[in-house]
Amino acid sequence: MGKDTEKDLSDSKLLTGLFFRLLPYQVLLIVINAVNGIVDGLYASNAIGKVAMSALGLYAPFNHFLYAASMLLVGGSQILYGRYVARNREAVHSIFTLDLVVSTIIAVTTSLLMTIGAVTGATRLMVNVEPDLTMFNHYLLGQAIGIPALVLGQQLFSFLSLENQTKRTMVASISCFVVNVILNHLFVVIIPWGTFGLGLSSSIATWIFLLIQAQYYFAGKSEWRFSIKAAKWSDIPDMFRLGLSGAISRFLEMFRCFIVNYLIITYVGTVGLSAFAASNNVLAVFWAFPFGMVAVCRMLFSISVGEKDRRSLVDALRVCLTKGNLLMCVIVAFLVLCAKPLTMLFYHDPMDPVFDMTVMGFRLLPLCMFPAMVSLNFCCYAQTIERKKLSIILPIIDGMVGVVACSFVLIPLMKMNGLYISNILNGVICCAVIFFSAWGGLKRIPKNLEDLMLIPEDFGAKPDERLDITVRQMDEVTSISQQIVDFCKKRGVDKRRAYFAGLCMEEMAGNVVAHGFNDKKSHSIDIRVVHSDEDVILRIRDNCQEFNPTERAKANNDDEDGKNIGIKMVYKIADEVNYQNLLGMNVLTIKI
Repeated sequence: MGKDTEKDLSDSKLLTGLFFRLLPYQVLLIVINAVNGIVDGLYASNAIGKVAMSALGLYAPFNHFLYAASMLLVGGSQILYGRYVARNREAVHSIFTLDLVVSTIIAVTTSLLMTIGAVTGATRLMVNVEPDLTMFNHYLLGQAIGIPALVLGQQLFSFLSLENQTKRTMVASISCFVVNVILNHLFVVIIPWGTFGLGLSSSIATWIFLLIQAQYYFAGKSEWRFSIKAAKWSDIPDMFRLGLSGAISRFLEMFRCFIVNYLIITYVGTVGLSAFAASNNVLAVFWAFPFGMVAVCRMLFSISVGEKDRRSLVDALRVCLTKGNLLMCVIVAFLVLCAKPLTMLFYHDPMDPVFDMTVMGFRLLPLCMFPAMVSLNFCCYAQTIERKKLSIILPIIDGMVGVVACSFVLIPLMKMNGLYISNILNGVICCAVIFFSAWGGLKRIPKNLEDLMLIPEDFGAKPDERLDITVRQMDEVTSISQQIVDFCKKRGVDKRRAYFAGLCMEEMAGNVVAHGFNDKKSHSIDIRVVHSDEDVILRIRDNCQEFNPTERAKANNDDEDGKNIGIKMVYKIADEVNYQNLLGMNVLTIKI
């Protein structure tokens, strides 16, 4: 392994650690929702009957719509958060307020429309046979009660993640699962309320999920506050514009479900819907990993774009596509090998046609996860950096065009296997779109990940305008000053500023190592020096416990006891010093 490669690996170590620290909590939210779906499915198939599973399958388009609406607002608000947090933190109060107001309007409206549809019988447009129609209407009424809590809960989850309140989100998620299991048994087995009981259980559990998270904001502990006065209503179009491309795929999946359900009923029958619903309920748990990676990458992309940090932008995607895919290999292998045992959770008779259809679902559908993960993360990247064409075309193909086009051809020929293979081909088509999009933009064949990303030439500091240093132990701190001085002199910075830049960074890095590396955990410091437009910008980023040097610089200001003298010196030398705790990382920016 060459020196350059070793340096690249060490440079991305901090980002890799952050990625996998955030990932479990993002996965947890999706897993809990998915496990709740499995619980519903188990009670539906075992306590009510397999017809109840078709009700869950028919509800899938509504689920996709709600998820899409949530992703629209989460994506837009997180991208704006990343842009504002480094320059204008007060503006985040406005983003937080707008996000909750719009979420409430969408959620309440959807809940009312679902209720009206179930009561008036408008749902006959989706299914017109009994007892499927009645069971579906009852399930829809039960779910409608919890829609506001579901949408608002997902918004609070995203903001609590940005505030590093992972323990609270974990408690809320686990509580949601436990309550759903208990109430499912109560409302389906003990009190035989059928599919209405299934939906009502999920709704009550979702309200618990929301209230546990909201308590943090009610107590006034949050950094971001709800304030109508602070709301800048002109940000709403930007929120929708930035979030739209990430939600297009989910919106289109709603229509895709309608079309696919029609094809299944036409060429296979409702038994096909039951098989598809069973395999999808289990796979939803494992889809939490690629979707969780997308959620983490969105946060990292947003902050990298806000800081105009080209290297971190590339590293975030690289970590996901390499180390993330290794994790997916294990997951896919497990699903394929355990196809029959997983099917037995729902259906016990191997002679029933639904049994074989479900087994093949578990064997084929997981294979689409590899190309899908590439597509999802590239779409998220394109959305964040505003590569407008790719951010629109890719989710349209991924969300509907690819699967629907292949399904129209393959389902009549291969029945349910045709649908499963269509999902795999959809991922392949999306990867081809990414490749040819980069080829067209570069006017040559892309050779590496940065080529595929097609990052704008004017984005961030050029390689000769920046210096990157990684520190993992105290011995490496002593060489920092000279490296920075040499870099500044090479860039034509005067000797005085070059010396001060080296001195400031050595002092602050040494302080982090001395006080942050003593907890027996693995730590590293990512140092970045940028010379652009006559300014020398120093940034130090570490994964130690939260430490705000501004508070130390202000403390004991009138004392001459020698405390915090190094930090105070830095604050006197620098033109500007800014500290932030982003996603659990300490980020200090110094302008010389």
